[in-house]
Amino acid sequence: MKLRQFLLIGLLTVGSLINAQEIKKSGIEVTGVAEMEVEPDEIIFNIGIKGDNKNQLADNEKLLFETLKNNGVKNEDIKFKSMYQNIYSKTKIFTKSFQFKVSKKTEMGSLFENLNQKWVNNINIAEIKNTKIAEFRKTVKINALKAAKEKADYLMESIGKKVGNPIEIVEIEDYTSDMIVPMNFRAKTANVQLEVADASVDYSFDNIENIKLKYSIKTRYEIL
Repeated sequence: MKLRQFLLIGLLTVGSLINAQEIKKSGIEVTGVAEMEVEPDEIIFNIGIKGDNKNQLADNEKLLFETLKNNGVKNEDIKFKSMYQNIYSKTKIFTKSFQFKVSKKTEMGSLFENLNQKWVNNINIAEIKNTKIAEFRKTVKINALKAAKEKADYLMESIGKKVGNPIEIVEIEDYTSDMIVPMNFRAKTANVQLEVADASVDYSFDNIENIKLKYSIKTRYEIL
């Protein structure tokens, strides 16, 4: 009895392997790709301020918040990042860094003109965003899946076959850029550190490249 059971199990295993091989042979694997460019509607900046002592630094911090507020930046869109004191310097300069967020409603020219102050140490772009980026990502992924199905369809039609149910769907993130640097920022230093006094820099949204989304979906379909 045990021998018969082992033989039966062996036959079932061999049969399963054969079926698996047949399924693999009767499938088509394709990859669909989709891309989209999205206009940014938010920019997050890093800004550093300085002072000769703690009191002056505190006063300059108030000036920073007043300047940002007067130019349409809300308090909740300003975040403290770090504070530093160079104890080895003869001048003992105190510095503090923040991040602030602007939208397309912000008058960028006026804002950065008002930030052109001696107490502002530096400004650089931390990140650009689109508030609906999650929805756009979904759309690109769906389009990639549709592209894969379309590719499988026309390939099978060329040999008189049809595509059946999907056997496997694998998402591949090829490239998604949420941080884009304006074109004329690229000629600056490697970390995009900009002196505020540099009036040649255009901080407007028109000078920001679009966010680029690209996704690939690898699929495997039955062949009918």
